[in-house]
Amino acid sequence: QVQLVESGGGLVQAGGSLRLSCAASGRIFSINTMGWYRQAPGKQRELVAAITNGGSTNYADSKKDRFTISRDNAKNTVYLQMNSLKPEDTAVYFCNADISSVGSVGYYGYWGQGTQVTVSS
Repeated sequence: QVQLVESGGGLVQAGGSLRLSCAASGRIFSINTMGWYRQAPGKQRELVAAITNGGSTNYADSKKDRFTISRDNAKNTVYLQMNSLKPEDTAVYFCNADISSVGSVGYYGYWGQGTQVTVSS
């Protein structure tokens, strides 16, 4: 099976930085788009940023100046560098990837378990 495992979350003061990582593993044939979403308490899950296997990126409007998404295709890993963090960035951050697994047809969207990011003021 396919698994996404996130890491890098934690507690940081406002203005600080964190780098999230998400590694995909298992019977993977191909990975298309990988992305990061977040969900704050009482709010809907929202897109933070996404990146295609060719390196094209898409950011939520308010994130582009502080967040940078990147990926290492050889390692099936996507990263999210977050700078100048604000208390309103506090949320659970989820990794998402469109993956075609060995022996299957087409792509399926997989989710990681989430990693908590807490920004203190």
